[in-house]
Amino acid sequence: MTAPQDIRGGFPHSQAVRRAYDELDYNRALAMYRFFYPTVSLEATWRGNLSAGAVPNTVMALLVGSPDQYVFTANSDTPYSGLTVDLSAGPMVVEIPPGTLMGTANDLNQLWVLDLGLPGPAGADGGKHLLLPPGYAGPVPEGYFPGTATTNRVLVLVRALPHGTDVDAAIALMQQITVYPLGADAESNPVDWVDLSVQQGWDFSPVRWEDNLDYWRVLHEILQTEPPNPAYRHQYGELAALGIVRDAPFYPDRRMTAILTDAARRGHLHLCVQSFADRRLDRIVWPDSRWEWAVLRPENGTFDTDGYTDLYAREKWFYQAQIESPAMFAREPGAGSLYWLGLRDSAGAYLEGAGYYSLTVPQPVPASLFWSITVYDARTRSELKAPQNRAALRSLYELADIDTAAPLTLYFGPTPPPNTPTDRWVQTIPGTGWFTYFRVYGPTGPAFDGTWQLPDFHRHG
Repeated sequence: MTAPQDIRGGFPHSQAVRRAYDELDYNRALAMYRFFYPTVSLEATWRGNLSAGAVPNTVMALLVGSPDQYVFTANSDTPYSGLTVDLSAGPMVVEIPPGTLMGTANDLNQLWVLDLGLPGPAGADGGKHLLLPPGYAGPVPEGYFPGTATTNRVLVLVRALPHGTDVDAAIALMQQITVYPLGADAESNPVDWVDLSVQQGWDFSPVRWEDNLDYWRVLHEILQTEPPNPAYRHQYGELAALGIVRDAPFYPDRRMTAILTDAARRGHLHLCVQSFADRRLDRIVWPDSRWEWAVLRPENGTFDTDGYTDLYAREKWFYQAQIESPAMFAREPGAGSLYWLGLRDSAGAYLEGAGYYSLTVPQPVPASLFWSITVYDARTRSELKAPQNRAALRSLYELADIDTAAPLTLYFGPTPPPNTPTDRWVQTIPGTGWFTYFRVYGPTGPAFDGTWQLPDFHRHG
């Protein structure tokens, strides 16, 4: 509240001026931290791909996910390809072969550009997808599926759905993807591939920046290399008030350095709270259940509702995950996939690495394709890395031989439970909090109408 002595004769007192500017800049920084987190996050993924050997438009990345990489809530259910596409020189074609491929393109702001493969306009037939740079006003030839980005850099993620456990065939299908400039052809612009799975420790996350001044340094660098998004004009104005401007150096003084550093720490806390201590009622999947929707807005892939953008839902999602897409968020039978977030046990306590837990999964799971449960380190939001070096239990692999007529009990804890196959157990780490995504691919009606429900995690000790 404003104290009576802060304003004297209609003018602010000198001490009130200093305090007010500190408050204004701090609150401004907190809001901008949350708003631009998706952009900074995908910048980390872009840099991670390049450091691992990817080259925009030329060398594309392959990844079979594992705990050996740091990637926000990635999974090892299917192999991925990551296409780093640069539109600086003009539109680029991403040609998808026919087959069981699922993909989406997001620009560096993590704004959806278009879907490819099964969830896209071409479906299983493949086709030529045209990525258009910001402000493009040229012609779009017939026979292309276009999408316009707000940045020159675009990340296209494609996953291949294997037939059974034939991962090699799935990877071979992805390697038929071609990328080339509009007006050229695939033969004159061959694509090479680098396998990111063969080395450990690649970091595709912004964790190293997210609670310190480097967050703002990276954001400033992005502003220098990407064209402004007209929809972000107001937000760029707020950044300018903090000294973060396009075509100008970033040299915060001692006061602003302290404000921005603390805003990064507190902003990170705020995102963590919204994501892992969410109090919105619409987060709950089933009444009297601890399971939450990982994505709060199912209407589309952009968090838009009638009259406003749900920034809270946007912030929750991008703290723990990456990439937005209508196919990822839909809650209806036949959608590509759905994600349930599990981070508390039946008593409401967080899942933690020293505890022993069980989860009994009713069978059959309402998945027309397959399902999985993946364990993530709450600190890194990446697959939990324990000596077991396996963070997932999957119906295609470890659980392929289960009896789908009987409930299936899975176990989580620092050591395997006695008299239980280790392919029913994921190892956790004492002192490390963890959460899960329960994924259903090709969900069917019972996943939505309440006739099938997951029970909560039960703690045994």
